[in-house]
Amino acid sequence: MVAAGACWLAPGVHRLTNALLEYFNHNNGRLIHKWHHYFEIYDRHFRHLRDKPATIIEFGVFHGGSLQMWKQYFGPQAQIIGVDINPACQSLEEDQITIEIGDQEDRHFLRELCDVYGPFDLVIDDGGHTMPQQINTFEVVYPNVKADGVYLVEDLLTSYRPNFNGGLRRPGTFIEYSKNLIDKLHAWHSHEPDIFAVDDFTRTTFGLHYYDSVLVIERRPIEAPRHSKTGNPSF
Repeated sequence: MVAAGACWLAPGVHRLTNALLEYFNHNNGRLIHKWHHYFEIYDRHFRHLRDKPATIIEFGVFHGGSLQMWKQYFGPQAQIIGVDINPACQSLEEDQITIEIGDQEDRHFLRELCDVYGPFDLVIDDGGHTMPQQINTFEVVYPNVKADGVYLVEDLLTSYRPNFNGGLRRPGTFIEYSKNLIDKLHAWHSHEPDIFAVDDFTRTTFGLHYYDSVLVIERRPIEAPRHSKTGNPSF
């Protein structure tokens, strides 16, 4: 049993602390519900945006607690947009936090969000976790992430759950969809340009980081890889 507010760590591993975990453990604001191992992932990939004029959008408002957490973590220059289908969430707006109501599966609504608020420094998809929501949101919003921006999809565990139309290696899940992104990342090395060519994703993506239930994508302008040799031969 893990104590309330504790961060799960394997035996023998020292507890890792960061500002987000400290906020969560001492939260007296609005309700937050998070898997404990997410906090190390967040801090690892988000810390470079702290105390900068960053535009952050989170799909899935819930009770608004995570939006308040982002506001505290990123600082007074951050603009934070929360997106939810529940109209009640509109009442959770406050200084630095704007709420938009709509369905993240709706590509027209997603394009409107990008037109009004983009480009984004950080996208967090913690919305409805269905396959169409995750895939549609990624395909519309990812091209509107800034260079050196981050796109994070969480709760990928739904790709394995039958009540979300998931299952191991089941076609159409976000996990199976995202495996194609691994190929796209390596398209520079393709010898089959007719079926496996460099595309916009290849040219704008630096890395994919998979964790339990989380995928983090780092966006950055990328040129064709180069290699060279230095030093003296040994044989």
